[in-house]
Amino acid sequence: MEELLSLLEKTWLDNYIWQYGAFLLFILAGLLLKKLFSRIISLFIYKLFKNYTEYIQAENFIKLLSKPIKLTLMLVFILLAFLQLSFPEHWNLAPKHEYGLNMIFYRSYLVLFISSIIWLCLRLSDFMKIIMIRRAEQKGNIHSMNQLIPFFIDAAKLITLILGVFVILSSVFNINIGTLVAGIGLGGLAIAFAAKESLENLVSSFTILLDKPFVVGDLVQVGDILGTVEKIGFRSTRIRTLEKSYVTLPNKKMVDQELDNLSLRTDRRAMFDIRLTYSTSGEQIHYIINDIEELIKTHPKTIQKDSMVRFKGFGENSLEIMVLFFVKTTDWAEFLNVKQEVNFKIMEIVKDHNASFAIPSRNIYISKQE
Repeated sequence: MEELLSLLEKTWLDNYIWQYGAFLLFILAGLLLKKLFSRIISLFIYKLFKNYTEYIQAENFIKLLSKPIKLTLMLVFILLAFLQLSFPEHWNLAPKHEYGLNMIFYRSYLVLFISSIIWLCLRLSDFMKIIMIRRAEQKGNIHSMNQLIPFFIDAAKLITLILGVFVILSSVFNINIGTLVAGIGLGGLAIAFAAKESLENLVSSFTILLDKPFVVGDLVQVGDILGTVEKIGFRSTRIRTLEKSYVTLPNKKMVDQELDNLSLRTDRRAMFDIRLTYSTSGEQIHYIINDIEELIKTHPKTIQKDSMVRFKGFGENSLEIMVLFFVKTTDWAEFLNVKQEVNFKIMEIVKDHNASFAIPSRNIYISKQE
């Protein structure tokens, strides 16, 4: 025992051996206990939000806050470990308020610690997002709130990040925030000029938010892009196309271009031509038109109003009948099913009247020269 005590009292680089042991002990404790302490702290925070715990399970809440709390706890244990040691005096290191190794370690640690707190605040913002979405679902207005909630949560995250940067600049690097803001104000015109497109997209995002030409979940067509809106951000809108690709469009383009919100349709239009051979008589065409009109009139999913079946004219290789009708649905798959049913019935009608569909053909006449 005496030999162990004497060993612990020995010094190396102006620190006792027991101090190095305490340093390693704190590091080891941090690695072993951060998970347990993180769970305890997460449960404590979870109970602070007891009025909202019905919207998220405890395990999901713990998983949400686990990583930032673990990082914060580990940084605390690292601080306790380094407090056990001191730099050797013969190194003549500058104090932490002057440039040198002390300052680098001190400021790096503060940046990491404040960053972990900012990360924790961002995760709490995600928690508030879950609460707001669940409450909107319960009240039955999730369709309209699905656009506002992510927008405001992203705004809150952006403000948190900006405030966090200001705290780091002020408390760690001793920068006067007032002077910095004034400097930014002087150079604001140049910055705004350089970021002209970004500012236009930001203004467009507020236009989308207030005017609501579309919301998340709507099927829209912008130019050649057709798909479902999945997210509306500060700068851009993200659309999942029918081919399942993920397209990101600047908000300015979403506002400036012609946009067709297909989800706001009351019904869908079907319009196509039937081409019959020239051997079809006028009487046959008359009966075919009457039967197709009756088909559209009696089908439970079609709208008789504004529907039209007419002998369109004489094509190059066929007699053309135009068919126009509307289907009482906005769902693309259901529309195709109804159109398919009508098409099959039209084939039967043409067959019942002993008529035939025209096949595209071309006649070539060759004259024999003497």
